[in-house]
Amino acid sequence: MQGKQQKRSFTEEQEKIIQRFRDFEDGLEAEFDKRRAALDLKIEKGRLVLSEELRRRNKALRTGIFGYLRHARLLAILTAPFIYALVLPLVLLDLFVSLYQAICFPAYRISKVARGDHIVFDRHLLGYLNGIEKLNCIFCSYANGLLSYASEIASRTEAHWCPIKHQARVSRANGRYLGFAEYGDPQGYQERVSAARARQISES
Repeated sequence: MQGKQQKRSFTEEQEKIIQRFRDFEDGLEAEFDKRRAALDLKIEKGRLVLSEELRRRNKALRTGIFGYLRHARLLAILTAPFIYALVLPLVLLDLFVSLYQAICFPAYRISKVARGDHIVFDRHLLGYLNGIEKLNCIFCSYANGLLSYASEIASRTEAHWCPIKHQARVSRANGRYLGFAEYGDPQGYQERVSAARARQISES
């Protein structure tokens, strides 16, 4: 009985730590909102709305394409094709991960991941970026957003099938990992599997 109470209190302490992380993220986002307000930036229906004065200042700060290329390092120009060659495997990853989610998540009764929460295109709206910089931003937004999207799909799959922590410490584990069963705890594993699947069903 005492062992169960200790285990329960430890779980509650973990939940408190997780909640502190969430509160920290909310506070950080609030500070970002303050910074946007100080810069007189407004987002309406997902689009950046700038005053005429800010538009003028942004264009004045934009570096022309020829000037941008003239000051670019030769190695940066030579390696650019290797960077953009990643578009093909990224698109294939996007296709197969999306197909996997569309077919399997309804069968597992797991709530689907919204692409728009991870893959966001808005940097190209900034007036102080030239065409090359905008193209770079579109590529980075897609690549990093896609990897975040795929990681969230993998995270929900892991929580459904294998909510067990590794014996070794994992760097930058996903948010669900903190709630996984401890390595070598069979009872905890059964409890976490049941809880995770019940949670996912309720979200679906």
